[in-house]
Amino acid sequence: MKTLLLISHPEIEDSGSQQYLLQSLPSSAAITVRHLDTLYSDGKIDREKEQAMLLAHDRILFQFPFYWYSTPSLLKKWQDEVLTEDFAYGKQKNLTGKEFGLVISVGIKETEYQAGGREGFTVNELVAPLRALANKLDMQYVKPLIIYQFHYLSERDRMRLLIKYQQYLTRQHPDSLKKREDWLVEQVQETNRTTISTEGWFILEQALSIVEDHRLAIDELAMLLDAEGEDY
Repeated sequence: MKTLLLISHPEIEDSGSQQYLLQSLPSSAAITVRHLDTLYSDGKIDREKEQAMLLAHDRILFQFPFYWYSTPSLLKKWQDEVLTEDFAYGKQKNLTGKEFGLVISVGIKETEYQAGGREGFTVNELVAPLRALANKLDMQYVKPLIIYQFHYLSERDRMRLLIKYQQYLTRQHPDSLKKREDWLVEQVQETNRTTISTEGWFILEQALSIVEDHRLAIDELAMLLDAEGEDY
């Protein structure tokens, strides 16, 4: 599956969260990254180029900071000029079946975005217009990856974020335990052993062994349940 990551951030060089995510990107030919503010600093969007990029990918992701409960202005302009009638909707709907997801960075606590919080609504509620966009274009909407207060995350939480981010970009949706396991196995198999210490590689092999044992246990349980079902 090919992923198109459309990033909109007018001050990306000064953004700690965006720089961390960019450095966390998997080195995969299946991921195309386009920073709209760099490509279109003059505000003149190449509609044909952008539409061609959409057609060439299976998963479309918007990555942006949460500005006034919405996307930055250039990403909104991109939507207005690229997602045109008879391309994205109308007689021709060229994006039907493609995945559509959001990677959103938020500057305040998650507890503020809820009923009773300072903002009064969850982020998921506030991005309803983008869910409606996916619905209109017959795209498969993927639950957003929301990053709250990146600068306050511990190193452990940042590592968890890195894994979630890489999975969000590369793993098939919707999420499931099996897909997480498949993703882990695939990532280890693609890893260049010479770039990892002996201790690190031992840990990876142990993780794969645990995954395999877990799968065997589930298969045995499924066989047991099937056998019990046949007895009734």
